Amino acid sequence: MKDSFYDLGFTKLDTGRKERTGFGEVVFCHGKRNEFLKDIFSRLFEANGEVLGTRATQEQFELVKEILPQATYDSVSRIIKVQGEKKKLIGNIAVCTAGTADIPVAEESAQTAEFFGSYVERIFDVGVSGIHRMLSQTEKLEKANVVVAIAGMEGALASVVGGLVSVPVIAVPTSVGYGANLGGISALLTMINSCANGISVVNIDNGYGAGYIATQINRLAIGGSVKNQAGEK
Repeated sequence: MKDSFYDLGFTKLDTGRKERTGFGEVVFCHGKRNEFLKDIFSRLFEANGEVLGTRATQEQFELVKEILPQATYDSVSRIIKVQGEKKKLIGNIAVCTAGTADIPVAEESAQTAEFFGSYVERIFDVGVSGIHRMLSQTEKLEKANVVVAIAGMEGALASVVGGLVSVPVIAVPTSVGYGANLGGISALLTMINSCANGISVVNIDNGYGAGYIATQINRLAIGGSVKNQAGEK
């Protein structure tokens, strides 16, 4: 097992993480000093040939682009990607949202999974206030190896999805909602207390965490059988 790291003084980059876990170290950009961020991206790209950065600002992207011109930025998910050739995406992950206000978290989840090599089917704005919208998407849900259900307000989407599919559901509460939503706590509690089976819950607005776990499940599903490899692109 490789436990190497690169000591920059202000941080110790885990350059052996990809070999140990199958996923390279990801940069949480929020709050990082500009000079630190540039060094981190540069060294990780040198080590892995690609870098993913989450919760980044446009200003931070411009800084990264100065040293890595191939870097791209998505203002919805706030993700910076530095990649080489386009990857072959395997398996099938369905990422669902209750409403359009949940899309930033959903895109963080979807783009994280895509960065790590998973095919993602996006199913947006299918919340319980119009349940027929979700029911019209059951064929897509049934093809998935794992479903990410993202919702604010009362967070009921995960329970509905959990009752429809035979695969794991990763529930993501969002901070979208009025006062009694309590910044996502109401949705979090609903998801934790769901009576539907097969649901796990990540932290409020943690699209990245959901995308990472979904990729792990997707990889296991592909490794165990050839099911759903028709989703490869």
